Amino acid sequence: MLQDSQLQAQINAMNQHYSRAGVQFRLVKATRTNNANWASGQDEAGMKRALHMGTYSSLNIYFIPNLSSGLLGICYFPRANPSQTTITMDGCMVRSGTVPGGETTNYNQGKTATHEVGHFLGLYHVFSENGSCADADMVADTPPQSKKTSGCPSSQDSCPGGGVDSIHNYMDYSYDVCMNQFTPGQANRIAQSWRAFRAGH
Repeated sequence: MLQDSQLQAQINAMNQHYSRAGVQFRLVKATRTNNANWASGQDEAGMKRALHMGTYSSLNIYFIPNLSSGLLGICYFPRANPSQTTITMDGCMVRSGTVPGGETTNYNQGKTATHEVGHFLGLYHVFSENGSCADADMVADTPPQSKKTSGCPSSQDSCPGGGVDSIHNYMDYSYDVCMNQFTPGQANRIAQSWRAFRAGH
């Protein structure tokens, strides 16, 4: 299980990553639970019914050792008029080995949580999920990108026109060492999404 110092290191990393977007996080409370099903990413609903805290504006992050299908994280987008079930199921599940200094090779600088929290704040992937060059994330200053990035290439340009792919963006799938930016447009989308869906809940 993660120690308090590791959790604080993750919060510190997220605050650094989101600083230019005007977003800061504070660790309010941490709990630890031994449950084999939850630790393997099973029974998400049962876990969240038991552990979720706060309101729709409260970020709940569940650090677990293994997620199904080898995923590093899962998080939910904000929705209008959330039901109590939607509020309870909200939040992010993140593989615990991805925190700063963790054991997940190439993904251990805390940027998986940063990526997943981006979804909580209303951001989509910068790449298309279906291989097209359409505007995948509805943000004007991220170039069209038809595929996710693997590893840390020196450059990648999957769509003609609009500029090279956003391989350094936190909302791509690059290695942690390659990620270092949100765009001003993404920062604006975060602010708009917060006001529309989470503020006041």
